Amino acid sequence: MIRAKNTVEGTALRRRLGLSVPTIILLAAIAALRVPLHDLGIVSEGSVVNSLLVFVPLALWLVVVLLLRVPNPFLALTAVGVAYGVMLALIHQLLWVAAYDGSPPSLGGNLEGALAPGMETVVFRTSAFFSSLMTGTVVGVVVGVVGWAMARVIEHLRQT
Repeated sequence: MIRAKNTVEGTALRRRLGLSVPTIILLAAIAALRVPLHDLGIVSEGSVVNSLLVFVPLALWLVVVLLLRVPNPFLALTAVGVAYGVMLALIHQLLWVAAYDGSPPSLGGNLEGALAPGMETVVFRTSAFFSSLMTGTVVGVVVGVVGWAMARVIEHLRQT
């Protein structure tokens, strides 16, 4: 059996975040399950199932950090959000053709035909990649703020 030794960096990272790297990746992956289902048209926007796939994983993130009494829920959930953003970006890139059903976005109006079709694709895919990273990070920050506030309230209630 092969065992990985805990590195000083890995241990320090876990202490700082309050979550192990595998836990961060698992929480992000649970939230990212919606992405291929949406991109492939299996789950439609605005449906109850879609709403559950959006909000239940975020509630799970909160439950995990609160139950584990993570020292800094904001930092931990921001890390989960960054991992989620990376997953969003990668999944969207992998499913790009399927998501757009062979009709990818293109520039219109005054910009129509200004770039070669290959360059348009690069522009759209690059912007989608960074947009996904930002979206995941912002989701992590927002849920992290909620987690931080809830942890403070819970701690206050424990002390009274």
